[in-house]
Amino acid sequence: MELAYIPSPSSGVLYLGPVPLRGYAFCIIIGVFVAVWLGNKRWIARGGRPGTVADIAVWAVPFGLVGGRLYHVITDYQLYFSEGRDWVDAFKIWEGGLGIWGAIAFGALGAWIGCRRRGIPLPAYADAVAPGIAFAQAIGRWGNWFNQELYGRPTDLPWAVEITSSADGRVPGTYHPTFLYESLWCIGVALLVIWADRRFRLGHGRAFALYVAAYCVGRFWIEYMRVDEAHEILGLRLNNWTSVLVFLLAVLYIVLSARKRPGREPVVEPGADGAGTGEDTGDEDTPGAGGEKAAEDAEKPSPAGAGGTGPEAEAGSGERAVSADEADGGARDGAGSAKKS
Repeated sequence: MELAYIPSPSSGVLYLGPVPLRGYAFCIIIGVFVAVWLGNKRWIARGGRPGTVADIAVWAVPFGLVGGRLYHVITDYQLYFSEGRDWVDAFKIWEGGLGIWGAIAFGALGAWIGCRRRGIPLPAYADAVAPGIAFAQAIGRWGNWFNQELYGRPTDLPWAVEITSSADGRVPGTYHPTFLYESLWCIGVALLVIWADRRFRLGHGRAFALYVAAYCVGRFWIEYMRVDEAHEILGLRLNNWTSVLVFLLAVLYIVLSARKRPGREPVVEPGADGAGTGEDTGDEDTPGAGGEKAAEDAEKPSPAGAGGTGPEAEAGSGERAVSADEADGGARDGAGSAKKS
C-alpha cells in the first residue's frame, strides 16, 4: 500500500527562456507584496497617508534580506567556510537560507531609518505591518518546499512531505513538513494580532510585540522537530534558545509599555490629511473622525439671521446693507423734492 504524502517539486527553478524563475525567490517577493498591501490598509485606517508603508518598506526590505542572510551564514558558517565548501555560496540567497531573527532585527533598523526620515514613530509603523509580516512568513515558507528543505523527523503521516534530493546530506524519504507547520502557525499569528488589535486597541508597538511573542511559541516546538544540522546548547538547538529569549523580551515589552504608555497613539503621521475609519483595526474614534464631522457641519448652510459666518451669512449681510443704502437714498430724494416744491 502506497502512503499518501506531499510531493516535492523535481526542481525549484522554472526557466522562462533564458530567465530562471526560482520558487524560493518568488515566494519571498509575493510575501513582501502581501505585507506591504495589508500594512498600507492598516496604516490608512490608523490615520496615515497612503503609500507611506511602501516608502518605508524600500528601506526595511533590503535591510531585512541582508540581516536574514547574515544571521543564517553566521549561525551555519560550516555550510560555507568548512573544508570542501565554497564561500561564494554564502551570497547565493536564492538557494535558501534566511534567518528570521536577523531579518526582523535588520528590517527594524531599516524601518527606523525610513520612519525617521518621514517623522513617523517606529512603534506605530511596526503595529501596522505586524500581521502582514506574519502572512509574508507564511508565504515565504513555501520557498523551502521548492528547495526541499526545512523538514522534520521521518513519518508516515498522510501529510508527510516526500524528499527526493540527496544533496547536502539529505536522505530521501517522507518527513514531517515543518515548513508547512510554520506556515500555518504564521497565519494563525496574523489572525491573532488582527483580533487582539481590534479588541484591545494595541498601540506603541504592542501589536508587533504580540506578533513576535506568538511566533516564538510556535517556532520553539517546530524547531524542536527539525533534524537538519544545527548548533546546540545544553541539548537544545540555537534557534530554540533564541525563541525563548526573544519571547521573554517581547512579553516584557508588552507589560512595561502598557504601564508606561497605555492606549494608542492619537496621531501616527503628522500632517496626514486622510482620516482613518478604523475599518481594519477596530477604531471608532480614530484621529480625523471629528475632522470629517466638522467638514460636514461646515458645508451646512447657516440659518438666516443666526449670525453665521458662512458664505450665506455674508451674502445676507451684503443684501441688508444694500437695502439700507437704497432706503437712505430714497429718503434724501424725497426731501429734495419737497424743498423744490
